[in-house]
Amino acid sequence: MRLGIISDMHGNAVAMHAALKDLYAHQPDKVVCLGDAVQGGPQPAEVVSILRDRNIPTVMGNSDAWLLEGFEIKSESLTPERRERLDKGRLWSLSQLNEDDKMYIRNFSPTIEMKMGGKKLLCFHGSPVSFDEILLTSDPEDKLAAALEPYEADLYCGGHTHTQFVRQIGESVFFNPGSVGVVVRSRMPKNQVRLEPWAEYAILTLEDGRQSLDFQRVPFDVGALISAYEERNHPHAARAAEEYGFVRS
Repeated sequence: MRLGIISDMHGNAVAMHAALKDLYAHQPDKVVCLGDAVQGGPQPAEVVSILRDRNIPTVMGNSDAWLLEGFEIKSESLTPERRERLDKGRLWSLSQLNEDDKMYIRNFSPTIEMKMGGKKLLCFHGSPVSFDEILLTSDPEDKLAAALEPYEADLYCGGHTHTQFVRQIGESVFFNPGSVGVVVRSRMPKNQVRLEPWAEYAILTLEDGRQSLDFQRVPFDVGALISAYEERNHPHAARAAEEYGFVRS
């Protein structure tokens, strides 16, 4: 069986189309999404439509839940200015979605379990218990084991951190497919964000007792994405162009 795993599109249907075109060329038996699919970019309704039309099971991410519920984000680092910016983006996204779209998002699952080649795979957003929990490749094994092993899977797959990685945890494997379209460049000065012009995803294959995991990076049209921001009067269009390093010629 071949499984495609996508995550963290954040309303970027341009990158999602590029990733899925590449992914389906590998003829997966199934595709699953690890959440944070809708909120953020200029194409929330398009992302919902793609997930629905392709029947892609989707995990509830923290930004998906926040989009619907608008619950208070508690963080000492969240300044009033940033909170106001987030709220403006959320209200804009809600204005793009109809009631069927919102109900579809409400039906995202806390986790998704499946059997592959006699192995149990557990899919989640942050961790099996919380879509807000941050699990990093740099974390010590005992921390990751404490978060994962109680759920008794052979393979664990989470998103949230927008970082492709794989770790061996005891007899199990934990991996993150990265982000479809919101890949943050590392080693940037503090408080400065630069996003990469590619979409990331993973392919997990279990066949005849063999197991393989492939990480993919696919370029997408940043100009088309910024045009979508501008044409739809997204409140953060200028900021998005800056973060992607996009300058019109």
